Amino acid sequence: MRGCGARRGPGCLWLALALALAWGAPRVLAAEGEAGGEAPCGAEGWAQAAGPPGPVLAAAASYRGPGNNDTRGNKALPIVLWWSGSLFPHFPGDTERIDCPRGSCLATRSRRVARHRRTKALIFYGTDFRAYEAPLPRLPHQTWALFHEESPMNNYLLSHPPGIRLFNYTATFRRESDYPLTLQWLPSIAYLRGPPLALAQKDAWRRRGYGPVLYMQSHCDVPSDRDRYVRELMKYIQVDSYGKCLHNRELPSERLKDTSTATTEDSEFMAFIARYKFHLALENAICNDYMTEKLWRPMHLGAVPVYRGSPAVRDWMPNNLSIILIDDFESPQELAKYLHFLDENGEEYMKYLEYKNPGGIKNQFLLETLERREWGVNDMTLPNYLNGFECFVCDRENARIKEEQEHKKSRGKVPAPRPRVAHFQHMGCPMPTPGFGNVEDLSGGDSWKEMWLQDYWQSLDQGEALTAMIHQNESHQGRFWDYMHEIFLKRTRQH
Repeated sequence: MRGCGARRGPGCLWLALALALAWGAPRVLAAEGEAGGEAPCGAEGWAQAAGPPGPVLAAAASYRGPGNNDTRGNKALPIVLWWSGSLFPHFPGDTERIDCPRGSCLATRSRRVARHRRTKALIFYGTDFRAYEAPLPRLPHQTWALFHEESPMNNYLLSHPPGIRLFNYTATFRRESDYPLTLQWLPSIAYLRGPPLALAQKDAWRRRGYGPVLYMQSHCDVPSDRDRYVRELMKYIQVDSYGKCLHNRELPSERLKDTSTATTEDSEFMAFIARYKFHLALENAICNDYMTEKLWRPMHLGAVPVYRGSPAVRDWMPNNLSIILIDDFESPQELAKYLHFLDENGEEYMKYLEYKNPGGIKNQFLLETLERREWGVNDMTLPNYLNGFECFVCDRENARIKEEQEHKKSRGKVPAPRPRVAHFQHMGCPMPTPGFGNVEDLSGGDSWKEMWLQDYWQSLDQGEALTAMIHQNESHQGRFWDYMHEIFLKRTRQH
């Protein structure tokens, strides 16, 4: 699926390694040894806990970054812990001073400091977050931050209120999240403006016996159940499928069969798929604002995406006629009729590519969102979004510390900072539904039904179990399954 692992997106390590250097301020600091004492569990624990930091933090004490006017030494800075250490965006050390717009922090991936009084925030990667592995007890002086740019299928716990409300800050593909990553697969407006292959060349490709529609997927068993829809569509129009899913045609060379060739947008691969008029662009899961290269790559090449994924995708399109939405058609047969019509009527087909003409991108929301975006995609002149979210959390934690100090200094006259909790809309993806037909019509042994519906609803139970454990101040992760069993019994009694 992705260049650095089946469930990693563009925020994974190979990109972080390259782009972390673009942030500018951090330097590598030594990070060895043991952390300071544990924090007490009281509400004022962050302020009361005693004990200086150990060498893992003190080793960074001499560095002061140029990114702001924060004059505090490293021993006085709040700590941001990347609990999912594989995403730590600084190399090669384990700890780094970061100098963010509103203040500085120490960022680390060393879990030795997990219970330190100055460790104010833990950052989790959604794909790796497992309720039964969460750090317990949850300390009252710490916030939890979620970074999840990947598919909702990677962790449906985050799509249920009990799961997403475990977190205080979020960076997800949803525009409603605290630090939106919605356009992570769109490098720039210029990416959409590239000239398409001439229609005459596409028609010549068709005369050689190739279909009008391309399908290229090798991840077949997914929540969106896309293969079920495409299989039905194939009854009414020629679809050339080169991947492992519904495979019916061979790529012309072994080199093009290499997954990494597609992942890196190899020029030979891109030239080959650009010959198709239509690309079936079905995401692996359905959720608002979840849009990947399956959508943007065909548009870059000048093919027309036949799309199913984000229900809100029209909000992001360059104009009102640039993609074909599967869900606008009553059936695969009706969609096939329309694709045949466009295939045979070049003038009508070319209307879908008018956004590539000068001034053709009319969507001000799209233009302004890209203009405001502070992080870059494969752009070494801008910070990457891992560094950006890290600083977002750092700034919020410095603000929270200041508000708590003012509250304490005023002896209650100044209100304490209100707890910040993520909203359902920060992820909030719906229950999977069949790619074609109704769930009631599926057989009892249907593999999609057994896999994804069960996963979706079990994720709800897991979120409720972890929430209950936190409320009970549980410290033993092994009790998670006891809580799960209690929830199961409760649901059984209700039914």
